[in-house]
Amino acid sequence: MDIKTLKEKLNLTLICGDDLEREVTGCYCGDLLSWVMSRAQEGDAWLTVMGNVNSIGVAVLADVACIILTENAALDEEALKRAEQNGVIILTTAKNSYQVAAEISRLI
Repeated sequence: MDIKTLKEKLNLTLICGDDLEREVTGCYCGDLLSWVMSRAQEGDAWLTVMGNVNSIGVAVLADVACIILTENAALDEEALKRAEQNGVIILTTAKNSYQVAAEISRLI
């Protein structure tokens, strides 16, 4: 399923990025950046509350399809700039990571 379809089906809000045709092939939940960096898979939707510049670096290194900030977690200004520079898709939702992961699991 592509990011655009995932966004629509889960009623996510797009914060940045425009390559919504990228495929989402899995899901990874985690906030410990070193853990995510070594375990998230290419093409995963990464669910986190970490909206800082370091999370953008991890997303690029892990080559995740997108970051979904759960529980309305904020994205700081420096992270937004870095995400735009690196083409990282960031979406947000009020739902918690468990709720979003369960929904993604039913969809893919």
